[in-house]
Amino acid sequence: MSSRTYIGIDPGVSGGIAWDSGQLAAGIPMPETDSDICDMIAELIVGSENPKVTLVIEDVPKYVGTNVPGSSIFPLAFNCGLIRGVALAHKVPIILVKPHDWQRHFRLGTKKDAGSTTAWKNKLKAEAQRRFPHLKVTLKTADSLLILAFARESLLG
Repeated sequence: MSSRTYIGIDPGVSGGIAWDSGQLAAGIPMPETDSDICDMIAELIVGSENPKVTLVIEDVPKYVGTNVPGSSIFPLAFNCGLIRGVALAHKVPIILVKPHDWQRHFRLGTKKDAGSTTAWKNKLKAEAQRRFPHLKVTLKTADSLLILAFARESLLG
């Protein structure tokens, strides 16, 4: 087992949470309620066999342009803050990682190269499935699993 346990989080409403489970990883879609999100993060922190836990959260952009309405970005930012609050309450380190940083790690090209958002998301999902063949990877869990893989492969400790 690594000297540190990572919890990878895509904080979007259609995101997910992935974590180490012994030698294997596991992942779930983002819970639907604030309370369920808090409970799940706290359970993963407290229930970890490794006392060294770090949350690796996809960083929320401060500005996404005029094409993305606030009604889309607000839930993402809200969940990110909620998750960070739970981690801080448990005194767990938080690493924020920008999407282009964790995505570049896998050398899959870019969304523009893929031709469409759907094609890009499916490419990310296929990479997550390749790395975690024991899991049923979905579009909701793919990014969090790749954030977890990024943390395991590129962060020290």
